[in-house]
Amino acid sequence: MKPFVSSMESAIFASRWLQAPLYLGLIVAQGVYVYHFLHELVHLVSIATTVTEAQIMLIVLGLIDVVMIANLLIMVVIGGYETFVSKIDALEKHQDRPEWLSHVNAGVLKTKLSLALISISSIHLLKTFIELSNPTLASSTGLMQGVLWQVVIHCTFLLSAVVMAYTDKLMQQTH
Repeated sequence: MKPFVSSMESAIFASRWLQAPLYLGLIVAQGVYVYHFLHELVHLVSIATTVTEAQIMLIVLGLIDVVMIANLLIMVVIGGYETFVSKIDALEKHQDRPEWLSHVNAGVLKTKLSLALISISSIHLLKTFIELSNPTLASSTGLMQGVLWQVVIHCTFLLSAVVMAYTDKLMQQTH
């Protein structure tokens, strides 16, 4: 019975490698975001002299949004792989090794992800508020309901992040 249990435990532990293709897929998704960013940047440069400052700001906020999502992807790919699959040996002594990676665990990763989601949500909310400065859009009841829902979702992200950070702090104190 002992050889069977040992083999089963080895198979269970090896199953973590099933996540590796998921992280590779997120790297492909990051490539899509790079393409989208460059496309939007070229668009911004091509129309820069013919649009208002508010329109430029909206496009720039969209670019910032893409960067924040790309940062989120990096945290998930590198942090998740290191935490759940295997150590990245090439990073051990690399001069560009991210500082946050030295103390990453599932709790820290969740907190960092929630903060990134809050940042992304903030950018979306700011874009909406800028769009509301347009008098023809500001009078729309549907848009106002959309803003209300965005604020509720943003506050939910904030509350969730605070609860997760507090829970993580409690867990660290008990250890």
